Amino acid sequence: MQPALIDPAVHAGRWKTLGVLALSLLIIGLDNTILNVALPTLQKEFDASSSTLQWMVDSYLLVFAGLLLVFGTLGDRLGRKRALQAGVTVFGLASLGALIADSAGEVILIRALMGVGAALIMPATLSIIANVFSPDERGKAIGIWAALAAIGIGLGPLAGGLLIEWFDWSAVFLINVPVALVAVLLGLRLVPESRDPNPGSFDVAGAVLSTAGFSVLVYA
Repeated sequence: MQPALIDPAVHAGRWKTLGVLALSLLIIGLDNTILNVALPTLQKEFDASSSTLQWMVDSYLLVFAGLLLVFGTLGDRLGRKRALQAGVTVFGLASLGALIADSAGEVILIRALMGVGAALIMPATLSIIANVFSPDERGKAIGIWAALAAIGIGLGPLAGGLLIEWFDWSAVFLINVPVALVAVLLGLRLVPESRDPNPGSFDVAGAVLSTAGFSVLVYA
């Protein structure tokens, strides 16, 4: 029995909604690890130092972690579906930037922009799950959500290795584009909009300070 607070039409389409959320989440997990096997190719392509290669990996994670809480609040205020769609779009467009990147700095920038998209996607998916699933099914849905995130992380090195073997380095970015496009199109139809009637406050200063602090530590 779903609680009365959940719209019956929204509840009826909950598993389809979860499928779209899982697809959106998959590319986040994938990009946590897919770049690692491409690092030797990137080093040769851009004559990159070990420090530069580390920034290619960490720029994504630093921006992602630094903006996560702020963007979660943003989604609660402006709409979780809107945040999800914006995040997947930013992620896909940033990945497309690999076609024109011709320096290590541009690759680092692309990864940072992907981190912005990921920070919009992750909290929105979890909030939407809480909004469309009743309490008795919520644990199962979150378990599936977490499992698919882990699958994405596990698939990263395998997918990266195959793509580098068959194509050039940009393929580890471009693989995100069709997935993001499908997720956006399905999300328009299958993900309901929701907001928090009592959203939390923005901790912009905390996000800036934490991101800057971690960046300084990585730089050091």
